[in-house]
Amino acid sequence: MRTYYDIDLTGRGITKRELHGEEIVRAGRYWIARTLLDLGAATVDPLSPANPLIFSAGPFAGTSFSNANRTSVGCKSPLTGGIKEANGGGSFSYGLGQLKVAGFTLHGASAEWVVIHFKKDGTIEFDDAAPYLGKGNFEAQEMLHKKYGRKVTIALCGPVGEYQGLLAGIAFSDKDGRPARLSARGGVGAVMGSKRVKAVVVDLDKIPPFTDAKKVNVAIKDYAKMLLADSMVTNFYQKIGTMGMADLQNALGGLPVRNFSAGQQVDVAGGGKFKMGGDHISQLNVSRGGEHTHACMPGCVIQCSNVYVDASGKEVVSPVEYETLGLLGTNCGLSDPDDLAQMNFLANDLGVDTIELGATLAVLMEAGLGVFGDVKFMADCMAEMRRGTEQGRLWAEGTARVGAHYNVRRVPVIKKQAISAYDPRVVEATGVTMMATAQGADHTAGNLPRLKTREMNAEQIVEQSLAHQARVAANDSLGLCIFGMSVTNPNTEFLVNAINAAHGTSLTKDFFEPLGRDALRLEYEFNRRAGFTEKDDELPEFFYTEPLPPTNHVARFHGSDVHEMYERLPAPTAHP
Repeated sequence: MRTYYDIDLTGRGITKRELHGEEIVRAGRYWIARTLLDLGAATVDPLSPANPLIFSAGPFAGTSFSNANRTSVGCKSPLTGGIKEANGGGSFSYGLGQLKVAGFTLHGASAEWVVIHFKKDGTIEFDDAAPYLGKGNFEAQEMLHKKYGRKVTIALCGPVGEYQGLLAGIAFSDKDGRPARLSARGGVGAVMGSKRVKAVVVDLDKIPPFTDAKKVNVAIKDYAKMLLADSMVTNFYQKIGTMGMADLQNALGGLPVRNFSAGQQVDVAGGGKFKMGGDHISQLNVSRGGEHTHACMPGCVIQCSNVYVDASGKEVVSPVEYETLGLLGTNCGLSDPDDLAQMNFLANDLGVDTIELGATLAVLMEAGLGVFGDVKFMADCMAEMRRGTEQGRLWAEGTARVGAHYNVRRVPVIKKQAISAYDPRVVEATGVTMMATAQGADHTAGNLPRLKTREMNAEQIVEQSLAHQARVAANDSLGLCIFGMSVTNPNTEFLVNAINAAHGTSLTKDFFEPLGRDALRLEYEFNRRAGFTEKDDELPEFFYTEPLPPTNHVARFHGSDVHEMYERLPAPTAHP
């Protein structure tokens, strides 16, 4: 049994319900899409009290089951106007699980700024948040720890979220207490700010009860062994981390460079040295004493995170990841990882999405307000956002709105959300996913960066994308980090047996992909009700008209090629 809370912020009322069996299992993306549809959220103003904000933990939350403590946050996105599920690592769901909490929905809006405290005695308190307002995330986090102690985990709305800037994410504590793991995309932090919730603090306690605890413990150990025997885990994620993708995309010509005007920063084949790639950065960081095999959440053996240090060995930021490297780095003209790390820290202290931020800053550079590669300009822009000046608030509205304000022609967005670090002219399958997904231009919905597509037509790529999206959505609906998919996806029978042992269900391996397909169909229905059509799946015009060097490819596919892919899926079935 787990408890789910509906928290009425307007009247400070709390309603709790017990979840059992499959109700606990169908979490994350599935739970969010189903709940938002049931609540009629598709037609609400996303920054009004009527927009629910949902936090959902997976069925293994609170344990050391590797990569199974992701937290899904969901609402109607104020950035896109569609559905948004943004999940983050760290220890927040670990804490929820230890209190036997499956999740909670925030309804309405508080009259005053508040900290919500989930206590291990089962009570929930509303505390005054005034002392933490306007602070950077690291200062606010430290102040919260001084009040609530070290044996807590925190979800934090940063200073940009306080004034409902659409760049804002929600920062979760990593396993070491940094506010550095974000549910970043779609403006979920702005929704938290609109509800005047500065932070949610959760007491850490102990591993929660399961139907067959012995079998669950065996599964935890077996799963760790399976991951550590997997070459993708040991040779890529552990050794280099996500930043290794930069080397591949630079070679393929799909890396965002100077506002998506080029696909390669350095011609390595011609003898150039690419300093913004994982191969270089990992060696540099290790040589300085940095930590390059680092877990963001308790128990995770994938350890794809890192702690980046400067030349003196002092910590600068954790983590440097590929999407940040691409959008806040090469896309803004940076070529020195030390510069990137500094910008990454400033972004983390603001609690903002580094993808949306990097795309926005590059559009400002394109508009002539700054020069590509100018680190001081980038820092100054973030300082304006921190202060919440008139200009800073404009820039915090994100790439699409900033591009429209300055009449910039090259604005890399889909559904008003910045495109991730895969140029769709080259990385076509990921591009198709970003075009079609209800989540906005989000690569994590179904990333296929290595798929060779030049000889494939739209129908073939759509088929591959849709199948992969279903598998991703299933992982996202179980609180699992998708970096374990090389093990989870081919071992669904093992996974459901572990779930059955945990929650007394009788699921079969055929449960897995239909769970993902149901989530996709529900999300598609949400966006249909919100008014989305195939026009919203179209790429910006410049992708079709500007050949991307060095490949000189242009985009081949349009909204009409991808929009109806979800209608192929069976209608979601009724579930408990």
